[in-house]
Amino acid sequence: MPSRLSRPFQLLIAATCVASGGLLLAQDASAPVPASSGAIGDGSGSYEVGGIRVDVSAGNAEAARYAGWRLAQRKGWQMLAQRLGASVGSVSDGTLDSMVSGIIIEKEEIGPNRYIGRLGVLFSRARAGALLGVADQEQRSTSMLTIPIAYSGGAAIAFEQDNPWVQAWGRFRTGNSAIDYVRPSGTGSDSLLLNLGQTTRPGRAWWRTVLDQYGSNDVLVPIVRLSRQWPGGPIIGAFQARHGPDNHLITHFTLRVGNADALPLLLDEGVKRIDAAYQAELRSGGLQPDSSLAYVPPVNATPTPTPTPTETPTDLPVVPGTAPITIAPGDTATVTITVQVDTPGAAAVTATEASLRSLAGVRSAVTTSLALGGVSVMRVAFDADPALFRAELEAKGWTVSGSGTTVRIRRAGATDGTPG
Repeated sequence: MPSRLSRPFQLLIAATCVASGGLLLAQDASAPVPASSGAIGDGSGSYEVGGIRVDVSAGNAEAARYAGWRLAQRKGWQMLAQRLGASVGSVSDGTLDSMVSGIIIEKEEIGPNRYIGRLGVLFSRARAGALLGVADQEQRSTSMLTIPIAYSGGAAIAFEQDNPWVQAWGRFRTGNSAIDYVRPSGTGSDSLLLNLGQTTRPGRAWWRTVLDQYGSNDVLVPIVRLSRQWPGGPIIGAFQARHGPDNHLITHFTLRVGNADALPLLLDEGVKRIDAAYQAELRSGGLQPDSSLAYVPPVNATPTPTPTPTETPTDLPVVPGTAPITIAPGDTATVTITVQVDTPGAAAVTATEASLRSLAGVRSAVTTSLALGGVSVMRVAFDADPALFRAELEAKGWTVSGSGTTVRIRRAGATDGTPG
């Protein structure tokens, strides 16, 4: 079909194609929508129908574009109904307007009286599903903490600084995905907790702590290694989709673009293919959380029997190291004690929490302020007088300073120059 675009517009398109460097991806996609504040990405749950091609002529460019978008809505509605296995008759444009929540411009060419485009349409899941008579019974994964890792220039970056790979996951719309992605915003403690070191750590205790903080049950690690042929020239991206604390490889592939300007398009395509691989793994029965990530309440090896209350006075002095201290339930109200402790590593955090929980009268012991390599703060719920808590710690070999409900503990003989 002969082109009806104006001669100046044809020259502009030709110049654009020459400048593109022969990209191997859909380099004509529109500019990405910035990620919203808070958790990144669009998780609105809309039905998305893409790849709708339109070619419309009208009296002027604006009318042609408007008609093209109207036609895309009608085509998208039929494609959605077919995909969901529903049969519907014709629907008015007004009804479609009430269901469409957005138009995605994948590619468009605008002439004086002609509009050619490849578009996507977002339909409200609630309204479209009700009209089509289908319920959303799609299999969904458990909540997956997503840690994107990008290798560029020999360095691995996650949330330590803003980078194109994290931005690509922020642009990705999850409405049509069966994966429940938990995508951190990259602020606060994200850069400290979610990095390459965490993804290679096999210890389940610390993984449980991290996943619990982000309200997740499992972890996904999408990785890209970027290789630049020369400054501003072609870029090759080697992608990997990994799953779980043991970094199980789901799939890997390689994509290439002709110049540096097309890097966002390379990464967007990589995100789509990785998501497709995760969904395929879920449908095949994989992508199940590791059973070792489930929280197991600590259990004392030798539980202390509950003594029978007697007439023995309760104001007798306690001598550290003489005998195990037992606390009868109901003797006193539960008090909250703040404990400061040196934590050179994750193992120290876990060991200290376990030691505190093993003390008689301790209901719970949790870390409220984590400082690996420094002094962390833990909160302990204790069913007795804080003086008894101090005595139990000294009987266990801890050096205790401070008084009342705020104490500083160290292993006997350990010093760091920090005042108690």
